[in-house]
Amino acid sequence: MNLLDDSLSPDLAEAGAITEPLVQRFVRLAHYAQDQGARGILFTCSAFGPAIEVARQSVGLPTLKPNEAMFDEALAWCAQLGGPRRVGLITTFAPAEQPMREEFEAVAKARSAPVQLLSACAPDALPALNTGDAQRHDALVLEQARTLAGCNVLLLGQFSMARTQQLVADATGLPVLTSPDSAVRRLQRLLQPA
Repeated sequence: MNLLDDSLSPDLAEAGAITEPLVQRFVRLAHYAQDQGARGILFTCSAFGPAIEVARQSVGLPTLKPNEAMFDEALAWCAQLGGPRRVGLITTFAPAEQPMREEFEAVAKARSAPVQLLSACAPDALPALNTGDAQRHDALVLEQARTLAGCNVLLLGQFSMARTQQLVADATGLPVLTSPDSAVRRLQRLLQPA
């Protein structure tokens, strides 16, 4: 089932920070999903990591932040490499970049993973996609991906960017991970019968 509250991102942008009322909206969404029989929950907005953590604790179901599975896969990829390990993060929603950076760095630190995170934002890409200009969106994402060509793996930070995975991989020659693909793989593992 899909639940959509498309006012969350504009409300966050207006508030400038995650407020307690925004956190409670996530908790209510998680409980609603649980009440409808959900066995796992995947939230899809990268800017709300702290609110999602509260919701996860509240419902006690497997509840994923949008990027945590992708971050884990990136770190596993880098662990196989020798030499410098650089991960490139591309975003299209500027308020998500800093929380995602902090989340990635916390995961890397917890695993003692010596990885450098480089990031690039295409802030005009999401508005282009929202107005139906998918071609401009894709071109702007690709432009930012090329600035991170020295990385070992690229991460597409918003779910809406997953459409560009093959385009970015072909243009850069790098492995490209997306939030939805990584998250679905993680939820499938978590929800398999024991």
